[in-house]
Amino acid sequence: MKNRSLTIQFNAPVVLTFALLSLAALALGPLTGGWTTSHLFSVYRSSWTDPLTYVRLFGHVLGHQDLSHYISNMVLILVVGPPLEEKYGGRTLLLAIAVTAAVSGLVHCMVSGNTALLGASGVAFMLIMLSSLSGMRGGAVPLTMILVAVLYLGSEIYTALTVRDNISQLTHIVGGLCGVALGFLLAPRGGKR
Repeated sequence: MKNRSLTIQFNAPVVLTFALLSLAALALGPLTGGWTTSHLFSVYRSSWTDPLTYVRLFGHVLGHQDLSHYISNMVLILVVGPPLEEKYGGRTLLLAIAVTAAVSGLVHCMVSGNTALLGASGVAFMLIMLSSLSGMRGGAVPLTMILVAVLYLGSEIYTALTVRDNISQLTHIVGGLCGVALGFLLAPRGGKR
């Protein structure tokens, strides 16, 4: 019998780096008296002549209110993200995260007035929906995607219409729609593989 040694593998560089950058952003908040959280890692309506507006447009997905908020997003991202990174590649997944950040940030700025948005839940919902479409072949929509859309996105739409809380269901919905759009764009063309 061979003696196998266990090693730790940095198996999903984009997903793991995203999680580590989010943790660093969370730690910077208290160290800077909240300046980094509000000026770099939250998105809100501001002047397009302010260079930090563009940083916030993408950086808000790295910001989190507290450790509980961070953990709830990262658990989903760390479970769903690595298989997607393996399937589509790191560059494609990074682009998907950036597109989701920009779209959710822009939508928030257009409809939410002066409230701030931070967190990776839009990215998590994008990954969930992209994952549910990752088995699509030959233009056939997987039943799993339909069920995930009904359960996840349906519950977010219901909650957005019936509950007043501090959670941006709109960001979840936008992230999920980004995942659906990306899933169709990244689906293999033609017949079976």
